[in-house]
Amino acid sequence: MLTSSSFRRGTNKTVSAVSALTGFVSGAASIWIFCLMLLICADIIGRSVFNAPVQGVAEIVANSIVAIVFLQAAHALMCGRMTRTDLLIGWLEEERPFAAGVMRIAFHIAGAAVFLLIAEGTWPKLVDAWVEEEFFGAQGVFTAPVWPIKACLFFGALLTALAFVVQALKDVKDVANEGRVAPLKVRHTVLAKPKGWVFLAALFLIVAAGYGVFWADLGRIQIGLVAIGFMLLLIFSGAHIAVVLILLSFLGIWLIRDNPKVAMRSLALAADGAINRYLFGVVPLFVLMGLIVDAADIGRDAYRVAAWLLQKIRGGLGIATVAANAVFASITGISIASAAVFSRVAVPQMVANGYNSRFALGVVAGSSVLGMLIPPSLLLIIYGVLAEQSVGSLFLAAIVPGGILALVFGIGIYLMATLRPRMVMQSDRQLEITGETWTTAAQKLFPIVTLVLIVLGGIYSGFFTPTEAGAAGAAAAILVALAKGSLTWAKFWRVLVDTGLVSVSILMLIIAASMYSRMLTLSTIPQETTQFFASMGLGLMGFMMIYLVLVIIMGMILDSTSIMLILLPLCLPIVTELGGNLIWFGIVTVIAVEIGLLTPPFGLTVYVVKATISDRNTTLGDIFTGTFPFVVMMTIVTLLLTFVPALSLVFE
Repeated sequence: MLTSSSFRRGTNKTVSAVSALTGFVSGAASIWIFCLMLLICADIIGRSVFNAPVQGVAEIVANSIVAIVFLQAAHALMCGRMTRTDLLIGWLEEERPFAAGVMRIAFHIAGAAVFLLIAEGTWPKLVDAWVEEEFFGAQGVFTAPVWPIKACLFFGALLTALAFVVQALKDVKDVANEGRVAPLKVRHTVLAKPKGWVFLAALFLIVAAGYGVFWADLGRIQIGLVAIGFMLLLIFSGAHIAVVLILLSFLGIWLIRDNPKVAMRSLALAADGAINRYLFGVVPLFVLMGLIVDAADIGRDAYRVAAWLLQKIRGGLGIATVAANAVFASITGISIASAAVFSRVAVPQMVANGYNSRFALGVVAGSSVLGMLIPPSLLLIIYGVLAEQSVGSLFLAAIVPGGILALVFGIGIYLMATLRPRMVMQSDRQLEITGETWTTAAQKLFPIVTLVLIVLGGIYSGFFTPTEAGAAGAAAAILVALAKGSLTWAKFWRVLVDTGLVSVSILMLIIAASMYSRMLTLSTIPQETTQFFASMGLGLMGFMMIYLVLVIIMGMILDSTSIMLILLPLCLPIVTELGGNLIWFGIVTVIAVEIGLLTPPFGLTVYVVKATISDRNTTLGDIFTGTFPFVVMMTIVTLLLTFVPALSLVFE
């Protein structure tokens, strides 16, 4: 007879075994990313030095990205890195842990179902590729069999489904363990808190309503609108965003076409083809470069030089933080990395120099958003893919807006330090930063300038594609880190693993967005929405005001990537119909969604800063208060860029 204790022991063993398996598979995929970097660099050297490019690089990278994502998806789930919103379920885990546990079980079962569907849709393609000996590449130049990639996709989908099942079993154990649950900090603690039956009843009603809708006779527009409504509700509740987008899009296509086989083909096509492009290699390569740059302490060097130069100016260390963030952004493209780096580097230095801790934290969180605007930007890459716009053109367009935002931050800090000094300084003591000379400053800035020239110079000159720039930048960053002696084998392995986890969370969302876009197109909602706004006579600027308000509101509960994936398929046709430039629209969109990183209750950047700093007495409220002036400044810059599109099109 199965007892509760034997069930717990069996579950623990299963979780450990699956964690070990997913970790091993993910590690192999992380090494694969590094090998892709070496392959692309070999192609660059062979092409430019020996006039002998490596054949088949584009095809290898495109197909490898698909395999890498699915091989790492299970480990991303086990590590808690698959994107979701913790707003509601995070509160429930603290206040109604029983209800949170039941909800997690439901969400994990849904995830298992989605990845089983992907595996089912992939299996016939795998069999066909094996039987018919399909290949990719060009005969006589380069060819490789397709079946290993299909096998990785199929195996990765099954492994991820297994990981979801294991997580569900773990939740069942927690819920059934004598009224205990184990979310985060409350593991193995007897809880006398309310069960949260109201929330569970609401979840049941949502599922029942969805079942009723499934059998209702609705038109395609109504089906699309219901799918979007359920999508937002489930995402807000804490379900994994990629799972929600894929599952509801699958059901939506099934209902619209009244054919489950069409929905299955769409799902298989999205899983296999949505990211099977050379361009998507840019995501893991730029992430790798950013994490290596962090490991090499280049952000620390940039801050020390800027602080030494600006320490005598009012609010000088705050301005130095902005300047260092701008420099760091020009070689990473990830705002979260900037927030983590400068929370450790800038905040202690500013507080030691008499700055108000709220202001110091606000400067770090606020200026970190430069990482997603100043090129190379990961969000601009994602926008370029979704809007089918040139990533290089978007990078060029972001130079002036990024400079304007950094300048406004600097001026705002100086004015606060001059007009409201108590907002900035908590004492008048000043600790002079010594030990720097022009020679040491030049030595510290040299690798930074070199990386900028390699990445951005290579893209703007046309010598590199964005993917090649990512590979060359990552390789150069590794050489810099080795030269500085700051990259050990252990640290390098952590960087590789984190590269995979960050990349899969982004690329899995793009796969989900592809499925979502197919469902929207079939529902005709984008077409109807475009006609509606065109008939209202609001014009482009009237629509943009509505759009910006919607983006900022969604930014309070969702992350930047998710907002773009949900809104862009609906809004891009409207902007095109109203005569808007999609490059300009991309710049405005990126800076608007970045405002959400600083606004409560979600405020992802604020949470990163809170998790990084050593002072446990600092509350989230303190950091949100410190970021408020930067939210105001970002809003002003967003409106400026909206009403003056020429600022984003200087280099067009």
